[in-house]
Amino acid sequence: METEKISQKEIYEDWRKRIFISIWITYATFYLTRVNFSVAIPGIIQEYGISKTEIGAVLTALFLAYAFGQFVNGQLGDKFGARKLVTFGLIASGILNIIFGFNHAFTGMIIIWALNGYFQSMGWSPTVKTLANWFPTDRRGKMAGFLGTSYQIGNVFSWALAGFIVGMLGWRWAFFLPGIIVIISAIHYWIRVRNAPEEVGLPTIEEEENGIENVEKKDVKKDYHLGFRYTIGLVVKNPAIWAVALSLFALNIVRYGFLDWAPTYMFEVQKAAISIAAYKAMLFPAAGCIGALFAGWASEKFFKNRRAPVAAIMLFLLAIFAFIYPNIPVESWQLSLICLMAVGFMTYGPHVLIVTAMPMDFGTRKAAASATGFIDGMGYIGAALTGIAGGWLIDNLGWDYAFYFWVVGAIFAGILMLLLWNYKSKKSKYH
Repeated sequence: METEKISQKEIYEDWRKRIFISIWITYATFYLTRVNFSVAIPGIIQEYGISKTEIGAVLTALFLAYAFGQFVNGQLGDKFGARKLVTFGLIASGILNIIFGFNHAFTGMIIIWALNGYFQSMGWSPTVKTLANWFPTDRRGKMAGFLGTSYQIGNVFSWALAGFIVGMLGWRWAFFLPGIIVIISAIHYWIRVRNAPEEVGLPTIEEEENGIENVEKKDVKKDYHLGFRYTIGLVVKNPAIWAVALSLFALNIVRYGFLDWAPTYMFEVQKAAISIAAYKAMLFPAAGCIGALFAGWASEKFFKNRRAPVAAIMLFLLAIFAFIYPNIPVESWQLSLICLMAVGFMTYGPHVLIVTAMPMDFGTRKAAASATGFIDGMGYIGAALTGIAGGWLIDNLGWDYAFYFWVVGAIFAGILMLLLWNYKSKKSKYH
């Protein structure tokens, strides 16, 4: 009997490894067809002679569509599960990127990139729900940190790939090749992932915690949905989720300010070739990987699974480093890169807590996608604002004012996290 129990535990852990590796790889590939645009910006401007404000409008189109999609697809993620939504969204994004590479009209850029934003929004919320379904509460902080590295490394690889391709073949290929790669990734995801343990005849995480370890194969069942009234109500009636969402709104002003404009800043102000600028800019999300891991670990180690204290401290430090960065002399490139890494570390630490751990804590696994979609949707309204506002500030007032805008975003996000310093999620039937 003991052998059977150990065997089932081993099967459970094997599935957890399989699921985590699969969702990590898949979500990393989403970024291949999202942030590739930032590396293509100088080439697009050169070919079409359009302004940074117009480029900002294209970025804003993606972010607004992404925000809308998060509100919708967060709910659909709880209803239909990740397997269907993620696969479909990734294939659609790949096809749209290939179409973007053939496009020759500014209006077409806005339409295609907005559609891409909507289908991109099918990735994150269902992914967080899958993590919540497979991992219990006391493991989610660290797993959130590990999952958070997927979009940093995806960002790094996207910039590296796009920078190499643009340097060799021109900016259009920064859309063609990633589009093909993500379609292959979607097929891999469909084959490997299941939405919840009960879908493969394993105990739910609640049953596992209660010592129900042996489940017969005939007990295979779906991860049932508690209804839209439950998931929507749980999200919109929770003041803590609103505070988290508004904090992400402000944080994404900073995050996407650097993600979208850092290569162009290095190209124009620091006089780096665009391929070199892309490689330097990779240090921002690369350092973010370490920040994500640190934040998840620190919230468990020092604050007993309270995420807000770690997020608040890191956000105020982010404001300081974001202010310092544009004031570093151009010739001090080593110091500039160190500061950029500090900005990345302090950005992605709180970000991974806000978009991964907190939605699972406050939404439980039954509404994890809904909570994530609401929070991330608000965040991408902030990203949309920084797209066009950042471009306008740079065009009309200069780079310094764009950085001031980002500093204010970090401070506002930090203040909201201070309000949740002692907040803990309430006990529920579902984890």
